[in-house]
Amino acid sequence: MDGIQRKIIHVDMDCFFAAVEMRDNPDLRNIPIAIGGSPTGRGVLSTCNYEARKYGLRSAMSSAQALKLCPHVTFVRGSFKKYREASQAIREIFYRFTDLVEPLSLDEAFLDVTNCKQFHGSATLIAREIKRLIQEEIGLTASAGVSSNKFLAKVASDWKKPDGLFVVKPEEAFSFAQELPVRKIPGVGKVTEAKLQDLGIFYGKDITKNELLVSTNFGKSGGSLLRRAKGICNSKVGIFGERKSLSAERTYRQDLETFQELKDSIPLIVDEVVHRVNSWKTKKNPDVRPYNMFVKVKSSDFSQVTQEKSYPIEFFDSMWQNGEVSTQMLDELTNLLQMAYQKGLNTVRLIGMGFKFKSPNPSIETLERPYQMELFREAV
Repeated sequence: MDGIQRKIIHVDMDCFFAAVEMRDNPDLRNIPIAIGGSPTGRGVLSTCNYEARKYGLRSAMSSAQALKLCPHVTFVRGSFKKYREASQAIREIFYRFTDLVEPLSLDEAFLDVTNCKQFHGSATLIAREIKRLIQEEIGLTASAGVSSNKFLAKVASDWKKPDGLFVVKPEEAFSFAQELPVRKIPGVGKVTEAKLQDLGIFYGKDITKNELLVSTNFGKSGGSLLRRAKGICNSKVGIFGERKSLSAERTYRQDLETFQELKDSIPLIVDEVVHRVNSWKTKKNPDVRPYNMFVKVKSSDFSQVTQEKSYPIEFFDSMWQNGEVSTQMLDELTNLLQMAYQKGLNTVRLIGMGFKFKSPNPSIETLERPYQMELFREAV
């Protein structure tokens, strides 16, 4: 701990992919739309707009089920090129205020504005200006959370969606976390929520009142639950040394229950991580090359499996030089995912994938954990 009172903003775009499509096609506004595969096949939704969510549609739901719930929903295939362009434009706005930007995906990021002098250093006013610039320059709405740490900023950004801005002041951190329903605590999925409720624990204050019970029943993850119930999170934003790996991950509001659902999720995550690799390579011009590919799968009870494999440098040529994912790479990724899934995970709440890099200098080939981009590094 460095003793500094941090000012953290979490920006989360509102139904990002769907919002881009509605921005570019006015005919899609004010009607239920879903971004995803065909309902006649095994397609799944990557996201949907708020009109569609009123009917119970959600990300990772099968397109066939979505059609049953909302027969008049309009399916849109989606354009990752447009989403990447919009995401890059949004990040350029972030960098006008701070260099400490930690993207979590195409549509959300943490910003540490502790040392920003604009707007007299007010994180609230900075967040409001970021929202205004995104709306004015890109034509999209964002929700923002402001607090003294990443955990609370993340929760706050979801508090008044869509187009919201919510602030948790440092002196309010403990009381705010105490009143949080356990399902609002990042990392608590359906299984963990049910287990907590079976123990009579429904809110953050119930966790702090039953520390021994939580520690006994949740092991290492119990410590994380206890800290968050008190509003504590010591993870910093964007503090990285020399990059040894780069990944992307996606957390699902509803658990994925079959391998087919996991497999259907691969294209979104692959596209995102390849975009990150190319963006990083262009900006930093690193003298490294990928040599390893990995996947991470996490269940709702916090158990996690990472499966990885090293390949000849030529295996990555297409991705590294042209940003194109080969059929061979997709096949290998599917195999890694299947091996991870078969190691005993039941329902899955998070999937991640990424690459490890090798420096030409053997003396600095120490590898970091492949999940260094995870939201809470102190965590579960």
